[in-house]
Amino acid sequence: MNELSRLKELYRYHILDTKPEAELDELAEIASVICDTPMSLITMVDKDRSWHKSTYGLNVEQVRRKDSFCQHTINNPSEILIVEDAQLDKKFVDNPFTKGENAIRFYAGAPLVTPKGYVLGTLCVVDTKPRKITTIQKRALQILSKKAMDYLNSRKLILLQNNNIELNALKLKKLTDFAPCIIFQLHMSKNGKIKIDFLSQVINSAISNFDSELLKKSSKLFFDNIHPDDLPYVKQSIKESSNNLTEWHIAYRVKISEDKTEWHLGRALPEKTKDGNVIWYGTIQNITNYIEYEKTMEQIMFDISHVLRKPVANLLGLTTMIENENFNEINFREYIDYIKTVSNELDNFTRKLNETYSLKNKKIADKSNTLPKAGSKKKDN
Repeated sequence: MNELSRLKELYRYHILDTKPEAELDELAEIASVICDTPMSLITMVDKDRSWHKSTYGLNVEQVRRKDSFCQHTINNPSEILIVEDAQLDKKFVDNPFTKGENAIRFYAGAPLVTPKGYVLGTLCVVDTKPRKITTIQKRALQILSKKAMDYLNSRKLILLQNNNIELNALKLKKLTDFAPCIIFQLHMSKNGKIKIDFLSQVINSAISNFDSELLKKSSKLFFDNIHPDDLPYVKQSIKESSNNLTEWHIAYRVKISEDKTEWHLGRALPEKTKDGNVIWYGTIQNITNYIEYEKTMEQIMFDISHVLRKPVANLLGLTTMIENENFNEINFREYIDYIKTVSNELDNFTRKLNETYSLKNKKIADKSNTLPKAGSKKKDN
C-alpha cells in the first residue's frame, strides 16, 4: 500500500494531536474489559511516530514509530495482529518496550480501516504477561475498531461541513461588505424593542454618520439620525409593517450636519417567529444622488415649458396673421424680420438652458464623486 497516500488520508481526518474524546476513550476501555487486559489504546500511525488518541491503564502520549507494535498492521487491514508473547516473537524481541519492568508481553490490535482501505492505526489491548485471545474476543475487537472508525468518519464529515459553512460564511461576508447598500438583520420584540443582529461593514463607508458597532449596541442611534420631520412617518411605517408583516419600503432624510441631509431608502421583509417576535431582513441605500437628479429633471421640464412658451406663442400668432393677410413686398419683409427676431430669441433661450443645466449636471457629478462609496475608507482629518 502506498504510504504517502495513507498519510494523506490520515491527515484528512485532522485527528493528530487533538484532545481526548469520550466516545473513543469509552471504546478503548470496553476493549480492555472484554479482553481482560490492564491496558488498551487507540493509536494513529504517523510518519515517524505512533500517536495515542485514547489510552486506558497507561499514560504515554506517543512512541517512535519504529518501536510501535501498531505499525505492523498497516499492510494488513483485514487481520488482527496478535502477539501472545513479545519476548518470543522475532519482530519484537529487541523492542525496548519488551524489556525491563512492566515490559509488554501481550498485544492484540485491530486495524482502523478507512472506506478507501487505508489503515490509520489500531484499537489495541496490551498486557505485561503472556496470554491468548479467544475467537469471541477477536470478534469483539473487530467490532469495536469498526465503531471507532464510524466515529472518526462522522467526525471527519462534521469537520468538513463546518469548514464549508465557514468558507461560505466568509464568501457571504465579503459579498455583503462590498454591496452598494447596507444589509441588515434585526429582531423586534413584541413590545417593540429592537436588537440589531447583523450589519454589513459598508455602513461605515457608504453612508455618512453611521457606525456599525455603535448601532449594534444601541439601535436608538438609528432613529436619532433621522430628520425630525420624517421621524414620525418612519416609526409609523415600521409599526405597520411589523403588525401586518408587509414589506417595509420608505424613503427618508438623515441628518449629516446642521446644514446637510441625505436621502436613504429602507427596504425590509419582516417574519414572525414562534415566540411572537419579528425578524427583519433588509437593506438601506443612500439615494441622495437619485433624488437630486429627479429634482433637476423636474426643474428642467418646468424651465423649458416656461422659457419656450413666449417665443412659441409669438410664432403661432405670426402664422395666424400670415394666413389672414394679403402680402406685398413690404409687409412680407416685416414678417420675415419678426420671425427672425423670435427665432433668435428662441435660439438664445435654448443655448442658455443648455449652459445652465450642463453646469448643474457637472455639480451633481462632482458631488457624487465626493460621497463615500461602498468599500472605501474614510480619511482622517
